[in-house]
Amino acid sequence: MTDTSAAFEALNHRFLVDHPAEAARRIEELSADEAAHVLSHEPVSVVLPVWEALIQDQATRILPLLPDPLQSQLIVELEPARSASLLMRVDEQDRTRYLGKLGESAAGELRKMMAYPPSTAGQRMDPTVVAFRGTMTVDRALNKLRRHKRKALQEIYLVDAENRLAGRVAIQALALAEADQTLGELAGPVPAAAVDTDPEDEVVERIERYRVSQLPVVDYAGRLVGAIRPTELVDALQQQVSVDIQTMVGASKDERALSKVGFAVTKRLPWLEINLLTAFLAASVVGLFEDTIAKYTALAVLLPVVAGQSGNAGAQALAVTMRGLALREIGARHWRQVTSKEVRTGFLNGIAIALTTAAGVYFWSSSSGLALIIALSMVIAMVAAGLAGATIPILLTRLGHDPAQSSSILLTTVTDVVGFFSFLGIATLLSSLL
Repeated sequence: MTDTSAAFEALNHRFLVDHPAEAARRIEELSADEAAHVLSHEPVSVVLPVWEALIQDQATRILPLLPDPLQSQLIVELEPARSASLLMRVDEQDRTRYLGKLGESAAGELRKMMAYPPSTAGQRMDPTVVAFRGTMTVDRALNKLRRHKRKALQEIYLVDAENRLAGRVAIQALALAEADQTLGELAGPVPAAAVDTDPEDEVVERIERYRVSQLPVVDYAGRLVGAIRPTELVDALQQQVSVDIQTMVGASKDERALSKVGFAVTKRLPWLEINLLTAFLAASVVGLFEDTIAKYTALAVLLPVVAGQSGNAGAQALAVTMRGLALREIGARHWRQVTSKEVRTGFLNGIAIALTTAAGVYFWSSSSGLALIIALSMVIAMVAAGLAGATIPILLTRLGHDPAQSSSILLTTVTDVVGFFSFLGIATLLSSLL
């Protein structure tokens, strides 16, 4: 090594030691090969502070070019969350190779950190998001985008010196800006972000509330670790809807269309047995009025009309309330407002439906008494349906259960029992009119 080279290496070393954050900014401007050359001859104690200040996508490009011992030392010495985020950005083959160079304990810890729990933002995100500095010019940012060849981008994200999410720039604004403008001049606030451990329902709620095309994901320290792209957003919404549909009718959220028969039977049968008990409960109500039905057989013909109409009204109230809970529009503390609204809605709808039903029954039977009985029972059943549709999911939430879990089974029980009891009970009381 010449004296000039030795002096240059010494200056580099001093700069890396004394100004790691500034050194990271300079290294981000170099090619991956040039950056690796600067860092390769330094001990891990010098490289580590610089590495922690690097943008993750640049770190990902440099890592494979470093000597094997330095690679392993960096992965071990970095904060575990940073190491996990770094490894998630590389392909599976390289990840396995890096982990294979570590001890079993360190490798096991990193594998656990990379395995996000099911239905979390971390599991849904794309960890290869490209970050930018606010000091970067538009010209350099466009060159970086061309180099990474990212498609379907609508915005880019800025990070601060600690790699925390700091702002965003719309692609349209970037395309129309002057080449020497900085991204910081174009940046706007980030309307919404998710923490990597946030549950999926919170992610969906933020997407719905802020109407974003993509959602940045940060770790516990606010550092940018990924983004949930539009396709993942659609998947999350579809999965949430499909899970709610399944659980409402007693099917397991884990069951799929091609699940094994044994698994499907195991998950569905307990709720079918519960449903059978509730059906017997409704049948026992009908049995209480067996003599009345025997005298007036028209009552048996009209029973499904009352039960069916109240069931539909209850399902409407249930769907609206569950959506409000899912989107955080309401909580359990809003039960008075929600139930009051649904009871009044049920009463007004009940009157309208009762008039229509009474007219139809009178036209069919020519019995004004039967028309009056079904009209009264229809109002009562519709009010009860609205009350049950609002109360059941709120009550399940208050008890700490999923409000979608078999709520339709409970609702059907209430609407059937109340509908049958009100119709047959009123018919018994007013039997003299039949």
